[in-house]
Parts: sequence; structure tokens; C-alpha cells
Amino acid sequence: MSGKTLTRMDLSEAVFREVGLSRNESADLVEAVLGHMSGALVSGEQVKISSFGTFSVRDKAARVGRNPKTGEEVPINPRRVLTFRPSHLMKDRVAAGNKR
Repeated sequence: MSGKTLTRMDLSEAVFREVGLSRNESADLVEAVLGHMSGALVSGEQVKISSFGTFSVRDKAARVGRNPKTGEEVPINPRRVLTFRPSHLMKDRVAAGNKR
């Protein structure tokens, strides 16, 4: 693996090159899309991107966990977690990329 991370800057640069907007407009567009996705997730909506996957928020109940080092039981508070489920097309693309 290359270890490279795709950043907001990389996304806005790709929009700049592919779409032809200015660099500032490209950065604003990426921020607007990410902000809209974040807002939808915060309000409990799913974000489904065709051929990519679905982001959703799950409520996890309180439970008792265990410290693996000491064996001591520790309460874990209820919380909301973000989940991502890739589409079948995305799974296939990733799997095909591993066969190089």
C-alpha cells in the first residue's frame, strides 16, 4: 500500500482540474458538499451515494466492557456511531485493485 491519504485539498484540486472551476470555487464546492453530508448525518438521515456506498448513524446501547489487561468490568455509555457500507460496485473495484 502506498500509505497516501486523500485530503480535502486533493478533492478540491481534482474538481479544479476536471470541472474547470477556479481553485477557490472548487474548495468552496467540496466544503459545501461535505457540510451538507455532515448536516444530514447529524440530523439522523442516511447519505447514499450511488455506486459508492451509504453513510448512516447508528445508536449503540450502553453495555459492560472489560479491560483486557486487568479483566476489570467497565461501563460503556450509549453513543452514536457513524457507519459506512460500501456498494457492491465499490467492493468489486477495491477487490480488483488488490489483484495487481
